[in-house]
Amino acid sequence: MQEYELFIPSESDAAAICGIEKACFALPLTEQQVLSQIRDEKYSIVCAGNHLRGIVAYAGMYSVLDEGYITNVAVSPSCRRAHIADRLLEELERLSVEKELSFLTLEVRESNFPAIALYKKHGFLSAGLRKKYYQAPVENALIMTKMLSEG
Repeated sequence: MQEYELFIPSESDAAAICGIEKACFALPLTEQQVLSQIRDEKYSIVCAGNHLRGIVAYAGMYSVLDEGYITNVAVSPSCRRAHIADRLLEELERLSVEKELSFLTLEVRESNFPAIALYKKHGFLSAGLRKKYYQAPVENALIMTKMLSEG
């Protein structure tokens, strides 16, 4: 199994992150959107990669006050089931504790059973439903939240 290092991306990594977006999502972020997130101190982005494969995964989180909103967790299809998403989630949680956030929350497609299982494994609990949240195809989102502190 290949080893992947975790790192904070620079602006020069935006195109590679967009490549992962395109491989994973029906409506991927644009390079300009990724650059905007990299530049914005309210966002925390963590990438996984190595010198052979480049960037193979990333996760992003938006924080406001003491709240953390995971925006995306994306792993290149050829690198899935190698526990990279586990490591990315662990790093986002570490950053959340460092930022003294009270909770992390996210939306996930109701049909994305592997992702739901991953989030449950990391202590996220079902907290609600957003009807018709996703497009292409239209689908409900399950809201999942993990409490980090009592605030």
